[in-house]
Amino acid sequence: MRVHGRKLWWLHSAYALGLGIAVVAFAQKGFDHARWLAVSIGAAWLLVVLFFRLFGSGREQAQLHAAPAKARLRFFAMTYALKNLYQGMLFFLLPFYWKSTTFWAPNSWFVVLLGTCALLSTLDIVFDRVVFRFRALASIFHGVALFGCLNLVVPALFPDTRTLYSLLIAMGITVVGFWTIHVSVAMLRDRRWIALFFLSAAAALGGAYAGRTAIPPVPMYVSKGAVGPIVLPDGRLGMVVHELHPSVIDKLIAITDVVVPGGKGDRLVHVWRHDGDEVHRATETTSKVDGPEGTVRLRSALSGRQLPARLIGTWAIDVETQDSQLVGRVSFLVAD
Repeated sequence: MRVHGRKLWWLHSAYALGLGIAVVAFAQKGFDHARWLAVSIGAAWLLVVLFFRLFGSGREQAQLHAAPAKARLRFFAMTYALKNLYQGMLFFLLPFYWKSTTFWAPNSWFVVLLGTCALLSTLDIVFDRVVFRFRALASIFHGVALFGCLNLVVPALFPDTRTLYSLLIAMGITVVGFWTIHVSVAMLRDRRWIALFFLSAAAALGGAYAGRTAIPPVPMYVSKGAVGPIVLPDGRLGMVVHELHPSVIDKLIAITDVVVPGGKGDRLVHVWRHDGDEVHRATETTSKVDGPEGTVRLRSALSGRQLPARLIGTWAIDVETQDSQLVGRVSFLVAD
């Protein structure tokens, strides 16, 4: 163990990554399992607080190599438990955020962040000696995992919750989680710390609201979307186009199916954009039609005076919530 211990840890990291991939496959079985994340969140939260109360941060942990064997064993037992909890949570989240993310849009960064955290949770040496050696770094890691989980757990526990409300609830609880890692009960007797807590909570909630367009609206996602010139009697498009000449454009129709496993808490809109500029906005009241069970089908059209004089360029139909969170996008090109 003294000679080959580091190699064995890296071997265990490969094993942990394999387990993470298995969790991703398990998550594909359905959204109903998401409510069990609440148990993992609570366990990880308590362990993180206890971990830093026992082992401290920075220099305090650096002295563990000279500590008695029992202290080192407690340290590795707690980090091992934490890693397993984080691996289960983060790898479970990835497929849900992947589906809800519109890549190359502002909300694509968050799934990359979650993926990076999931990978870090499998790297034993990095997790033990870097991430959880410093309280500030560990609290950021924990905050990302906590926020990502709660954003999915809230609609799982309380169906039909508006996505913005889930986002704000997740951010509020994340702020509380951050403070429990850094602040003791004795410190809260000082009113200045209490005032700072409320100020930080207000700033975080304001930031979450301002940056809501940069967070995918999990668990909603667009399962199908297309654009064409005609609609069949059964509601399907008679022709799907990806690129067309402006001379043949008389009418454009977009149909999107939005899967809502967490219930219907948001009103949805179709936003037609030409080279990034908004051309037309169709509300759910005017565009919702009958669709498959468990989905919301929106159908909107552009014709006549609604079409701009210049049609050449990149077109996109964005499905957005009433709070401007991007659910999905259908794109096509008009070229001369």
